[in-house]
Amino acid sequence: MWVFGYGSLIWNPEFPVAETRIARVRGWRRSFCMRSIHHRGSEAEPGLVLALDADAGYYCDGVTFRVEPGAEAATLALLRERELISSAYLEAQVRADWPDGGGCDALVYVIDPHHWQYCGNLDLEEQARIIARAKGGRGFNRDYLWSTAQHLADLGISDPELEWLAQRVKALTL
Repeated sequence: MWVFGYGSLIWNPEFPVAETRIARVRGWRRSFCMRSIHHRGSEAEPGLVLALDADAGYYCDGVTFRVEPGAEAATLALLRERELISSAYLEAQVRADWPDGGGCDALVYVIDPHHWQYCGNLDLEEQARIIARAKGGRGFNRDYLWSTAQHLADLGISDPELEWLAQRVKALTL
């Protein structure tokens, strides 16, 4: 079983991992397009979390995780509890390509563009203002952004929008 991580799974998978590989998923882009009312925001003041938003002209670089053999059922249950806390994410399978050739079919959670939590039309400045102030059950929204941006950089994965957001949120909060 392979899982594709593009956000917090990269730095906090919470399941037993046998192998990790950098991967690219085509036809999707990483975006702060989901309002978070649980983990990184509240119903009163929603935050934003990353999701894969379908877009034929884009791709998303992230990490594929091969689940430790024997832990597949427990991992699927854990991921469903974590990712499907609301019905804004859809469980899907994607083709993830590895830089050295080959790849795998991977489980991934993508945004439902028809769900009320979808907000794919926010400009970057508005995203920064929301992320700078929101807090949820798993902590500050800005920490989620900064951890994701740092781990992507550590892996050599460039994401200019995320990098801009990380710097802008720092300017708004420090």
